[in-house]
Amino acid sequence: MDINTIISIEKRKNELPALSDHTFLRYFNFIALYLAQGIPEGMLYFGLPAWMAVNGKSPGEIGAFVAVVTTPWTFKVLIAPLMDRFTYLPMGKRRPWVLTGQLSLMVFFVLMSIVPDPLNNMTLFTLAAFMVSFSGALQDVSTDGMAIDIIPIEQQARANGFMWGSKTIGISASLYIGSHLINSFGYHTAILSLACAVCIIMIVPATLKERPGEKILPWTKGIASSVNLLAKVNSWSEIGKSLLRVMKLRNSLLMIFPLFFATTGFGLMNTLLPIFTIQQLGWTNIHYSEINATASLAGGIGGMMICGILLDKFGKVKMLSFFLVLLMLLPLSIILLKNYWNTPEFINIYISTYNFLYVFSTIGMFAVAMKLCWKKVSATQFTLFMVAANLGLIAGPAIIGFLKNKFSWDYIFLTFSLMMIITLILVQFLRTDDQLHAISLMEEQEQNIVHV
Repeated sequence: MDINTIISIEKRKNELPALSDHTFLRYFNFIALYLAQGIPEGMLYFGLPAWMAVNGKSPGEIGAFVAVVTTPWTFKVLIAPLMDRFTYLPMGKRRPWVLTGQLSLMVFFVLMSIVPDPLNNMTLFTLAAFMVSFSGALQDVSTDGMAIDIIPIEQQARANGFMWGSKTIGISASLYIGSHLINSFGYHTAILSLACAVCIIMIVPATLKERPGEKILPWTKGIASSVNLLAKVNSWSEIGKSLLRVMKLRNSLLMIFPLFFATTGFGLMNTLLPIFTIQQLGWTNIHYSEINATASLAGGIGGMMICGILLDKFGKVKMLSFFLVLLMLLPLSIILLKNYWNTPEFINIYISTYNFLYVFSTIGMFAVAMKLCWKKVSATQFTLFMVAANLGLIAGPAIIGFLKNKFSWDYIFLTFSLMMIITLILVQFLRTDDQLHAISLMEEQEQNIVHV
């Protein structure tokens, strides 16, 4: 053994293990990345709408802002095929895209922070928020693709609990800290602080490799792993054919619909709560932000600690159905107990319960969707599922202005219940084991063709 080989071995001993070889580092990596995803969402979907509400913006203006900011997430269907087709394999199949998303998120936060007088400059303000959201979507696609590629199926439910719990913690922390900063130090300082937070989190994916032997950065030593080389998609037609085969499966097609209806309800409720509490109940944006952030934090911790365990123990579809039943019944408390609307404890309990169930049902929904994916085109397939979800997140805020002009608060809350009922019915027809069997058969067919 020559001296260069010995030096190379010693260097590898001093390096952190790759994500593919180390369970704890896998969880840690995805916790960090989903925490970063929660940072823009906390302010764009909750903090800034509450700030706009307390400064006199109408429900229609706030709903339009949230709808526009959510729109980039539908573009993921265009981004994902690029990630499946092109990457720099010596740094990993997904990691170069993850780092690109993180970097762009940081840059656009900085640019958003310098928008002058944002409340009276809504076009530029909304455009800047749109670009931040686009960067978040870019990171989301690459992170989800990495999760499906790297995390074993038996660990996916637990990992989803960690990931979505972490994201919820990021949302609540961003909402709480950002709202305090925007009230105490102004809009510019608040948004710039988010850029700093993303920069710190970026250290994690910048130092953890996907698989052994890969490069940390483009100018360091390393080579592409054999696993990624074998799984590489060499043409657009191959992506298209593989995607068509897996999306034609019954469960793939069916999954699109519960994702859309569930997130339509979530988008509606998430936009409704700051408007309802501030403009109907007279809360301040700080009061709402503190209550919602605390509730989200508790929900996120609960999601990380127990949701994945429940999904593993009782089954993903069964537990998801249970969460949806509770969500369906929850708005009845608001409708039947109107006399308690001005009792802070009652509204606090409602927001806390909703946040717990929202986090748990989201973890369950996405764990089911992830299980239905074929690793060969995982980024694109999972993105198609998420496009359906994000269309719902656009539809929910978009209809709130219409609903408020036509109906009372009671009927708006009932609209949420209706979305949960439809979702509950649809998920009863999902058969995840049938999907895994069908994917296994497709993989065997492809291997036979290659051998022939």
